[in-house]
Amino acid sequence: MKFAERIKALFRRNQLSDEVFEELTDVLIEGDIGASLAFEVVDELRSSCKKEGISNTEEAKRKLKDLLRPYIKTATFELDPDRLNIVLMLGVNGVGKTTSCAKLASWAQKRNPAKPVILAAGDTFRAAAIEQLKIHGERLGVRVVAQQHGSDPGAVLWDAVDAAKTNNAQLVIADTAGRMHTRADLLKELEKLDRVVNQKAANVNYRKLLVLDATTGQNAMRQAEIFHGAVKVDGVVMTKYDSTSKGGMIIAVNRQFGLPTLFLGTGERYENFEPFDPDAYLDDFVGE
Repeated sequence: MKFAERIKALFRRNQLSDEVFEELTDVLIEGDIGASLAFEVVDELRSSCKKEGISNTEEAKRKLKDLLRPYIKTATFELDPDRLNIVLMLGVNGVGKTTSCAKLASWAQKRNPAKPVILAAGDTFRAAAIEQLKIHGERLGVRVVAQQHGSDPGAVLWDAVDAAKTNNAQLVIADTAGRMHTRADLLKELEKLDRVVNQKAANVNYRKLLVLDATTGQNAMRQAEIFHGAVKVDGVVMTKYDSTSKGGMIIAVNRQFGLPTLFLGTGERYENFEPFDPDAYLDDFVGE
């Protein structure tokens, strides 16, 4: 049974019982929200149900949503129409970072078709990432600024900002390398990119988005810890959020690091990318 169906099945029972609360705790832990929060929320749910005279599972389900909602940090991602927007996409290899760059470009194109988007192939350590971004650029009709494999990512971003100014672009989306395994490496690489932004485009709307794979559980938490600890991350793009995802990682990252989820990637197509809706998420996670 898929995770979403497991939690919904609990609330299809006619009556609340100690067994329901115990099973709910286990399911929430398996759903990646974290053991401490699972116990905390279920204890509060049990107490609230007793205090408010809630005896049926449908009411308990609504109460659970109310208890989980404050743990979900929200923020809107908007492009500044009066300034150049620059987004660095951060994350380890394999989370869908390069594809997310393309999806964000497609999203921006639909919002303002008249203003160009520039993709910067800043993951110069992985030749496949450069080629992959070029393919996305051709499909989307978006210019891709790239140099050869092994070149300086800062130089790529420098060229991309120049291209954006020349073409009056609204947005530069820079892919970045995902191979940095230590905080020191990460800081060194991103400090270079920060310097480019500050030198070339001081008055810009500049954000760093962390791409996480929703299916990887505690690995995603560790990645968030490293990246957010090294640089100020502005928000999260959660990829592979579909039937294989447990979903609780969104709550866990929000709670522990204060990072809002800005977009969900739900499939392979460019349109399978949407701004995060916390209420729709809770309906999906707990059941409508």
